[in-house]
Amino acid sequence: MNQLDFDRKIMQRCLQLAQQGLGQTSPNPLVGSVIVQNWKIVGEGFHPKAGSSHAEILALQNAQEKAKEATVYVNLEPCNHYGRTPPCTEALIKAGVKKVVIGMVDPNPLVSGKGIEKLKQSGIEVVIGVEEAACRQLNEAFIHRVLYQKPLGILKYAMTLDGKIAATTGHSTWVTGKSSRRLVHQVRAACDAVVVGGNTVRQDNPNLTTHQVGGSNPLRVVMSRSLDLPLQANLWQTDIAPTLVFTEINSNPMFQEKLSHQGIEVIELTSLTPLEVMKVLYQKEISSVLWECGETLAAHAIADGVIQKIMAFIAPKIIGGLTSPSPIGELGLKQMTEALEIQKITLSQIDQDILVEGYL
Repeated sequence: MNQLDFDRKIMQRCLQLAQQGLGQTSPNPLVGSVIVQNWKIVGEGFHPKAGSSHAEILALQNAQEKAKEATVYVNLEPCNHYGRTPPCTEALIKAGVKKVVIGMVDPNPLVSGKGIEKLKQSGIEVVIGVEEAACRQLNEAFIHRVLYQKPLGILKYAMTLDGKIAATTGHSTWVTGKSSRRLVHQVRAACDAVVVGGNTVRQDNPNLTTHQVGGSNPLRVVMSRSLDLPLQANLWQTDIAPTLVFTEINSNPMFQEKLSHQGIEVIELTSLTPLEVMKVLYQKEISSVLWECGETLAAHAIADGVIQKIMAFIAPKIIGGLTSPSPIGELGLKQMTEALEIQKITLSQIDQDILVEGYL
C-alpha cells in the first residue's frame, strides 16, 4: 500500500472514532485521532464531550512513549488556543511527534491555520486535506455554526409517492417502513435538538427519542403560540429526555406552571418564529437541529432561512385526498421558476423507501 492510500485508510479510522462522540460534543466538533509508528497503530482517541480531553490528547496518552517520532492523524486541525482545555499543538510538540496528517483546516477564521503554523515552526511535517470531503461532511453542523453563528437546520419528512404526509383524517402512522424509521432514530441521536409544533404534539403524541438505537436523546423542542396542548403527552416525561417549550409572552400561565412543575423549561418570546428559536438554541451551544414538524411550521422555517438541509423519505404508496397535508405549506411562490432548488443531492434506497438528501 502506498503512502497516500495508507493515509486515507487511517483518516477513515479517525472519522470512525470521531463518530463515537455523535450527539455529545456540541458546540465542539467531532474529532478522532490515530497515532502510527512504522505503519502500525500505536494509539487512538476521540473527543467524547465538550469540556473533556481532545482526541489528540487521549491518543497521546494511549500511545505513551511510542508517540515519539510517530505520525499523528487527526480529522480537524489541532487547536492552538486555551479554551476549556490547553492547546493540542503544545502536547504534540512536547510528545516529540515527527509528522501530523490533518483532514481539514479549522473553519473558525480566528483559529484557521494557526495550529498548522505552530507545528511547522516546531519542525513537525504537516500534511493537510486527506479525506477532506468526508471530514467536512462529518462536521457540517460544527462548520455551519462557526461560520454563521447559528445551528444547522435539517428538515426531515416522510411522504407518499403522491406527496402526502398523512391521510385526510390526519392519520400518519406509518408512512415509511421500519428501516427508514430506524435511520431517523439514528439521525436524532446525531442531532442536538429536534423541533415540532403544537399540532404534532396534539395529533401524533411523539416521543422524539432515539428509541435505543444507541447514542443520546436530543433536546426535544416544542413551538406553540397558544400552549393549547394536552396535559398528558410523551414529551412531558423528562426522565427520558429533556423538553424545552417556546411560546409567546403571557400565554396560558396556568399550563406554563404545570410544565415547570414537571421539569420542563418554558421560554417566552415576543415573537415566536423559527429564527428567534434558532437564536436561543445557538446560545444554548447547540450545533444541529432536526425539524420534524408539520407543513405550516416547515414553511415558516424555510422562509426564515433556518433550514439548510432536506431529508425526504419517499414511500411507494398512494393515499390521495384533496385536503391531505403535504410536507411543506404555503411559501408564497407563484411560478415554477421561483421553486427552491435542492443541490448536492444523494439518493439512497432503504428497503422499499427512497431517501433524497440535499441542501437548499
